[in-house]
Amino acid sequence: MGLQLPIAFTTKMQQLLGDEYEEFFASYEKPRYAGIRINTLKIDVESFRAISPFELKPIPWCKTGFYVEEGLKPGKHPYYHAGLYYIQEPSAMAPVEVLDVHPGDRVLDLCAAPGGKSTQIAAKLSGQGLLVTNDISAERTKALAKNIELNGVRNAIVLNETPERIADRFPQFFNRILIDAPCSGEGMFRKDEEMARQWEKRSLEQYTNMQHDILHTAAKMLSPGGRIVYSTCTFSPEENEAIIAGFLQEYEDYEVIPLPGDGGFAPGRADWLVQAEGLTDLTTSQGLTAETAAKTGCCGRLWPHQVDGEGHFLAILQHQGPVDSSLDLIQYVPGNHAAHSTDHAAPVKKGKIRPHGRTKGARTPGKPATEDSELLAGWEQFRDEQLRLQPAGEVMVYGANLYISPLSKDRLNGLRTVRSGWYVGSVKNGRFTPAHPLATALKPDEASRILELSVREGEVVRYLKGETLEIQQSRIRYIENLGPKGFVLVTAEGYPLGWGKWIDGILKNEYPAGWRWT
Repeated sequence: MGLQLPIAFTTKMQQLLGDEYEEFFASYEKPRYAGIRINTLKIDVESFRAISPFELKPIPWCKTGFYVEEGLKPGKHPYYHAGLYYIQEPSAMAPVEVLDVHPGDRVLDLCAAPGGKSTQIAAKLSGQGLLVTNDISAERTKALAKNIELNGVRNAIVLNETPERIADRFPQFFNRILIDAPCSGEGMFRKDEEMARQWEKRSLEQYTNMQHDILHTAAKMLSPGGRIVYSTCTFSPEENEAIIAGFLQEYEDYEVIPLPGDGGFAPGRADWLVQAEGLTDLTTSQGLTAETAAKTGCCGRLWPHQVDGEGHFLAILQHQGPVDSSLDLIQYVPGNHAAHSTDHAAPVKKGKIRPHGRTKGARTPGKPATEDSELLAGWEQFRDEQLRLQPAGEVMVYGANLYISPLSKDRLNGLRTVRSGWYVGSVKNGRFTPAHPLATALKPDEASRILELSVREGEVVRYLKGETLEIQQSRIRYIENLGPKGFVLVTAEGYPLGWGKWIDGILKNEYPAGWRWT
């Protein structure tokens, strides 16, 4: 066996699984499974299947998810750079599916980096409602923000905060909360051998304390009648059923909702809390009643020896109070731009993600109010000339950068904000320059100038590498009163990639250096 599993881990799993252990152990000899999930913000499933360069096999628990052959490297195809799909481990697609997200919901992804589940949530929101996506690691929010932008998400806020600070700003606000909790990672050993090597160095108590605190803090942010999905990628009952049972015993207004019966989910192991030969009786050590422990049988597990995927645990926690359907989201009114600024720098430069810092809602010291007005005027002129839409949300100014947010500025005051909304552009040398995330979230019919490049003839790869292209004027599609000269939305066979600037047969490449094909 190539993968060396920790002896303490195999001993514990043998005690828990009994006769089932040999089949479980044998699953580590099988190849790991690779998957992609179609980004329905940009393309529907059937349309992608018609152009897919890969053979696709449906994933049972995710209608937009498909198995692909692992060696295909789907990240090396232009369709990936167009944001048409996200590369994701198949089992990791399950938690968002049972979160039951609908357009208009207010959703919090609390432990979100690198962003796979957040982009899945965003697709289900279909551009309506709100997604607040957060990670406590500043370094990991770089990938989180980039994936949000690559996938064309307009209605997301990206935070780099502790759950407690978010709870202070958003009490009983979200009607859907996802907690993909930090865990010991036992279910990912086959995917990531380093996790197996590091397993014995990790503290189980540290993880369970963290999971307890995150879940209890999330409950403060859930609106009445809302839903929390708690998930881990570990087998440990201490991190799974015991966490849920402890929560249920303290919060009597929550119930565990059984998982769908057609997704390959095995039931939770409530019996492991009461008695597991050779292991601690968790009901006694944690003061759980047998009745509460039994409720965790409604949780679900994906086992690597039962499904084509890695190990995962899921629990749906439904609040039993009356549903609060009120929204605290901005509705866009043309001409009504409530802007504000802070004393923080541009968040995007050469592909690097930089946070705004803690939003104070105050103007930069010494910065004239006319600078905000100039930026807004530049944006409005660009929007009216170059775009064929009126983006919904509040226009926010941070230094020389402009965002459109689904929230009011007051909601973000005091929070470390990486992205306050859809980043649409900046002013340099007195001129408005559209941002790359503006392009990636546009639909082709929303731009006034469009250039379609060919995937088969290699034009798309040349663009993604940052090359300057010779493009005949006849290939630029533009509205009649605008002309072909200026910023152009560059597409891969109709799917937006980024900006170019066309003049006299030459397309100056505006694709960000940090995003380029290597």
